[in-house]
Amino acid sequence: MSQPRRGELRTSLVQCDLRWEDPQANHAHLERLLNGLDSRDTDLIVLPEMFATGFTMNSREMAQPMEQSQSVAWLQSQAQARNCVMTGSVAIEAAGEYFNRLIWATPDGDITYYDKRHLFRMAGEHERYGMGNERKVVELNGFKLLLSVCYDLRFPVWMRQQPAKGAHFEYDALLCIANWPAPRRHPWRTLLQARAVENLSYVIGVNRVGEDAKGLAYSGDSLLVDFKGEPLIDHPAHTPFIETGKLDKTALDAFREKFPAWQDADRFELLPGVG
Repeated sequence: MSQPRRGELRTSLVQCDLRWEDPQANHAHLERLLNGLDSRDTDLIVLPEMFATGFTMNSREMAQPMEQSQSVAWLQSQAQARNCVMTGSVAIEAAGEYFNRLIWATPDGDITYYDKRHLFRMAGEHERYGMGNERKVVELNGFKLLLSVCYDLRFPVWMRQQPAKGAHFEYDALLCIANWPAPRRHPWRTLLQARAVENLSYVIGVNRVGEDAKGLAYSGDSLLVDFKGEPLIDHPAHTPFIETGKLDKTALDAFREKFPAWQDADRFELLPGVG
């Protein structure tokens, strides 16, 4: 990436098909796609949920130990080679448990992760993966980003701004990666925009396209949404693409000052262990 500019975050959304339960094939496929992206023009590359396997419930067979994960190592190598942050989720085994873990890999080799909190019970995810219990905010180019995965999007309390005492905002952008099926594309699109409006933040939503091994279709509908809920990146359904959009902190701050709805927000506290 070129010299990072504080207050500007160039974010590349990668909407693609995925090979079922085949990490090596997915690594190679994604690498070919990313070779068409000029890494000098991006700060952050966002991949879909479970980019290495598709949304598999075969956690015991497909989860990779965190310290020996080929997919985590691949993300790290790509981040270093492309000199930008790489992020996406992987089925991970850690301390005898299995997690749908979003990995945030920086060019200098650092790893931050977020374990998916809300597990999609309609697919039995809650029976095959452990539930995360910690929200995670990361920083890049002067932006704070809240990490989330797929089904989390349906739970606005989990996503709500929780600023520290004396601060007005906890984050500037919400990042949500998904394997969100086509029959529910309208809720996906609506919720991404709603989260932007209610939190006065950008929203980055990346979903996959194609079909999985069960014949379930995914329409994509990946969006970059501004703080007013307006889509900045929005392609036709079922269309693979890679596109880079720019998040502007000056414009965000100006809107927050002009329209200070945050001053009237209700105070609340999340209770540990309560979903």
